[in-house]
Amino acid sequence: NHDALLSDFLAGGDGGPPGVAVTALPLVSSADDHARCEGAVKGWADSAGEGDNGGDKLNLKDLLFFLHIPRTGGRTYFHCFLKKLYTNAQECPRSYDKLRFDPSHPDCTLVVSHDDYSLTSKLPRERTSVVTILRNPVDRVFSTYEFSVEVAARFLVHPNLTSAKTMTSRVLTKSRAVSTLDIWPWKYLVPWMREDLFSRRDARGNDSVPSSKKINAYDVEDMVMPLHQYINDPVAHEIIHNGATFQITGLTNNSYFDGAHEVRHCVRKHPDLGRFVLQVAKNRLDRMLYVGLTEDHEESARLFAHMVGAQVLSQSGALKLDVQEDQPSGTDSHSSMLDPEDEETNEHMNSTHGWKNNEALNTTEDDHGKGNMTVGKLMETYEGCIAKLRKSQSSRRRISLKKVAEANFTKATRRHVPEAILNQIISLNSLDMELYEHAKKIFKQEHLMLKGQHPMVVQQKQSADQIVRSSSYEGQHPMVVQHKQLTDQKGLGTSCLVKALPNNVYIIYQTKGSMLT
Repeated sequence: NHDALLSDFLAGGDGGPPGVAVTALPLVSSADDHARCEGAVKGWADSAGEGDNGGDKLNLKDLLFFLHIPRTGGRTYFHCFLKKLYTNAQECPRSYDKLRFDPSHPDCTLVVSHDDYSLTSKLPRERTSVVTILRNPVDRVFSTYEFSVEVAARFLVHPNLTSAKTMTSRVLTKSRAVSTLDIWPWKYLVPWMREDLFSRRDARGNDSVPSSKKINAYDVEDMVMPLHQYINDPVAHEIIHNGATFQITGLTNNSYFDGAHEVRHCVRKHPDLGRFVLQVAKNRLDRMLYVGLTEDHEESARLFAHMVGAQVLSQSGALKLDVQEDQPSGTDSHSSMLDPEDEETNEHMNSTHGWKNNEALNTTEDDHGKGNMTVGKLMETYEGCIAKLRKSQSSRRRISLKKVAEANFTKATRRHVPEAILNQIISLNSLDMELYEHAKKIFKQEHLMLKGQHPMVVQQKQSADQIVRSSSYEGQHPMVVQHKQLTDQKGLGTSCLVKALPNNVYIIYQTKGSMLT
């Protein structure tokens, strides 16, 4: 039942942190308890900053860790970018399956996982670059609720749990995919919601009786756990609220850090201590290779292609550079871009239902780009890929929700949610709200660099001794990391800023005074 489920995940549970046994702490406050908690949180914050010296954050290192915050569209990036850039052999095996994930695999160069930042303790940190995507916390809570209902509702279509597990195992064995039920946080949230759906169905007494509630899809209480109940449940407090902050700081209930439970619960009991956790999260965002935003998905994709994709292609020797790659294509990219709500609902395509619509995504063949590739071609590939995801998403959701059809979650139905509930979500996610604002500042810097500087990408044939290596150009976007004096023969003026890539490739930015042009 629900109490047993809550107790299970609080104590580590099936699939929880290995070797970590914890108990729920009472939400009481006292001066002594505050002092104890402050010591624990500050001690963790001090130690968390020690290993985060970052180095040259803007050069892609040997291993790329995509820290996938749930419901941000990360699976779209995995299928439509990273699977085109990396081979299956380069991806660390079973990245999404913590119990069997082996981060010490000698040849892997890509980790994409819902595991929190504590996973870096298992990785060669000095050789690892981290990227992530953040989303408006209110929208992310809505989406988490919606996806919990959608996946759990599949068991109303296939009510025999043993049969569903057998079917899942059979299909996943063939496709080498990973079930949603094996992935944090869904391995907790889906069983919780599934149990609730079955209880409400049994209480109705007739599976076909429609709900009497027809206005607010988020309050169809005789069919689905209402949103207001969902956000106030201890499970939501433990896993969902401020989830992005706890994931980036490595403090989730899925953490490799033994003290994560104590720090997390101290912050819950004493919200003023959240400032220490928030500062660690901001510092880690600052040191990441790339930070994207779900709400600005088109520009985020372009930034990812330029800041991450170009370096992967260059390091693999597959990048063919030309001056046309930053030019707009002949098609309207908006026509194939997913709305953020549609984009993130295409995550976990390999879950309990609907594999036939996604066979192309679950192929066992290496589907990375072969031969020469430009950033422009990478973006074209991405747009074609997400167009396919959009086509499959609609039918998958329709099939999943057919037994709870009145839980018709759309942007329009969200507007029926009372303002009091929206304000409560904001209050419960105060750390995530502030972290999201910080991410927007980082994103703006990335955006201005890409949109305003228009770097010309060329194949530079000069020998290494002609490159004057010096300090980064103060005041400009941090992607510009080297200064170079070019000869007049190149016709590029006398002062340029250069981003050095492998294989004698350079991105050149011409300067005028103190500004890049």
